[in-house]
Amino acid sequence: MSAFQEARGLRIDGACDETTWTALVEASWKLGSRMLLLTSPNMRGDDVAELQDGLNHIGFSCGRVDGIFGPRTAKALTAFQSNCGLHDDAVCGPETIRTLTVVRSQSGSGPGVQVLRETERLREGLASMHDCKVVVGQFSGLSALTRTLARELRLRGATVMPLDEPDPLAQALAANQFGAHCYLGFETSAEAMAVAHFYQVPTFESVGGRALAEAMAHELATVAGLQPTTAGMRLPVLRETRMPAVLFTVGPVRVATDATPAIVAGVIRALELWISRAT
Repeated sequence: MSAFQEARGLRIDGACDETTWTALVEASWKLGSRMLLLTSPNMRGDDVAELQDGLNHIGFSCGRVDGIFGPRTAKALTAFQSNCGLHDDAVCGPETIRTLTVVRSQSGSGPGVQVLRETERLREGLASMHDCKVVVGQFSGLSALTRTLARELRLRGATVMPLDEPDPLAQALAANQFGAHCYLGFETSAEAMAVAHFYQVPTFESVGGRALAEAMAHELATVAGLQPTTAGMRLPVLRETRMPAVLFTVGPVRVATDATPAIVAGVIRALELWISRAT
């Protein structure tokens, strides 16, 4: 179980919790095992991720490769079918898969259109903090830190939505509806650690999320008691958010509490650098 969790970018604890069980179910689906189409709730699985990766690679952007068949994936699939002279019904069946396989095999290698577009947006940047909409979320005992961070960001002109909802999916949904430019999440750990997580799977990573995570790790390196690192993972809140997102895990809670002013200052410096794309 631990090996599976590590391979899937999940927390490694050897326990089959709800997140791990869901990942096991999704891993059982391979492209061609079933028809893929837009449903409510959305279809999820490795087959969807394989479809998204293929479409992104040849220029039909599904957004991030998250294994969730949402409206953007349906739109990209329809465009691909229409472009290839197929019945453009946004249903991925045997004929669509055969055509996608052929086109993909002739397209060479590369990072894919979504990664290139996110990289370009990162280069363009935002004009200033005043243009930035930030979601600041917390999951366990760091409300004082996130309240302070939200207040300081507002003082610098940012539009901020603070979230204390314990469900990561609910936080991601709120961030998506808010239209945030970035998501900053904070959680504690019983173990001594300081890790800035960003979204990454074998075929895709969030370029903006990695840049923000690396900026945070760099700016927080001088905080006493922290030795921050970065890690690409497939954690629920990182997977479900549509914008660059970082989940900062710090522990034990006393370290984060004692260092709140320094952490807040470091996160703000990192965000300012990320906004200006000086990272």
